Amino acid sequence: MKIAIVHDNLVCKGGAEQVALSFHNAFPEAPVYTLSYDSQNTYPEFKDCDVKTSWFGKFIRSEKNCKRFYFPLGILAMQQLDVSGYDIVLQSTTHCAKYIKTSPKTLVITYCHNPFRLVWSTESYEKVFNAGLVKKFVYTKVLNFLKGFDKAFADRTNWFITNSKEVLPRIQAAYQPKNEVAIINPSVKCNNFFLSGRAGEYYLVVSRFEPYKKVDMVVDTFIAMPDKKLVVVGKGTMEAEIKKKSGPNITYLSGLNSEELAGVYANCKAFIFPQLEDYGITPLEANASGRPVIAYGKGGVLETMIPYEGDSLHSTAVFFEEQTKESLTAAVEKFEQLEFDSEFIRSHAESFDEGAFVSKIRQFVLKKYALSNGTPGELVEVFKPKAVVA
Repeated sequence: MKIAIVHDNLVCKGGAEQVALSFHNAFPEAPVYTLSYDSQNTYPEFKDCDVKTSWFGKFIRSEKNCKRFYFPLGILAMQQLDVSGYDIVLQSTTHCAKYIKTSPKTLVITYCHNPFRLVWSTESYEKVFNAGLVKKFVYTKVLNFLKGFDKAFADRTNWFITNSKEVLPRIQAAYQPKNEVAIINPSVKCNNFFLSGRAGEYYLVVSRFEPYKKVDMVVDTFIAMPDKKLVVVGKGTMEAEIKKKSGPNITYLSGLNSEELAGVYANCKAFIFPQLEDYGITPLEANASGRPVIAYGKGGVLETMIPYEGDSLHSTAVFFEEQTKESLTAAVEKFEQLEFDSEFIRSHAESFDEGAFVSKIRQFVLKKYALSNGTPGELVEVFKPKAVVA
């Protein structure tokens, strides 16, 4: 049994990239195919993988340029990456991993984080939504083409997996899968985080600086609360804009290694998660550090957090209802009146630990492969997974 792992691109650090790493832990001898690979800006653990990139990735590595030249160069390049010699292709994708060249005999298993957002959730892109008549006409033509193109390649998937109940109906609406879609929640690497034994003096955001992440809204909120400290870890397209309007109570960090990031998590007062995410691993990373979360109460956090409803010692988060400064301010003020149990919070995070995720992915893949070969009984262990500390 030959298996290949495919991920859209490896040019940043995010939840999808962590899922790709977990796939590597499940099948450590499988090569990882991707559009582009920037070893300096994604997780260093990928250096232990056999990463194979397209010709696009030999010239374009930055996240910004990957987005800029994605259409049509990135799409064309991904179609030319050939994994037709593999028995199984395990894809981690939002946009282009599914475009890779496969054989009709290949068992294709797609972990879909979300249907291609630009194509299937166009209204969430301000550049498209606010375009003038001429630009909107062009965008519509291109996106209609991409919708049919994306659906055609998605049809090659034998089995879909997704990260949450939030995404499931979107996959069903966009791709009409031929088989039932499985939900396997992404994991958190609890052994990468620790409890400090005390709460810090600052609130924390760990995020890319992109419009839907709402980092600007958090910064605006804390500018209006100069007595409260905020630490923001990350980078992205809105970085210069956000930092330009920042206040003296706000500190920005980037380029942290895993140990430094764990320390920042462990010593914060609370983690702030203002965006609507389909899942979201960073709240679980905060919980693995024993720290509570202040989160916008929609999307994936409904599946991963225990919201405060009268018993803070058995809660992991305080939710706010609107993505506004006023709603976040009220949540921070409520949080400061409550007491949380770091040991309980850590224990909750451990139920999402990576070992369980790796085991579920591995068993799913092996079971579907056995089924496709008419041997659904005893599973044959072909690869040994990497040891994952629970």
